[in-house]
Amino acid sequence: MAAPESKIDVENDIRNLVAEILETEPGAIKDTASFVKDLGMDSMMALEILASIEKKYRIVIPEDKLPKFTDLKTTISIVKEILAKKK
Repeated sequence: MAAPESKIDVENDIRNLVAEILETEPGAIKDTASFVKDLGMDSMMALEILASIEKKYRIVIPEDKLPKFTDLKTTISIVKEILAKKK
């Protein structure tokens, strides 16, 4: 039987989480769309997304990674990297 982490669909989970906070459809969020410029995310939404990701995956996102959370693709990549180190 596989470990629970291997069953996590990080990409889908984060896309849905971002869509919920931005009040849009998950399919409307392109992987490389800028959270701020293209999707209208403000700083409060960004903090809410980061806090939700940390809570969902029980991880701590290092402060130096925060400025890199600019689009869905990068966000997913960083979260997967942190989860891989957690194992």
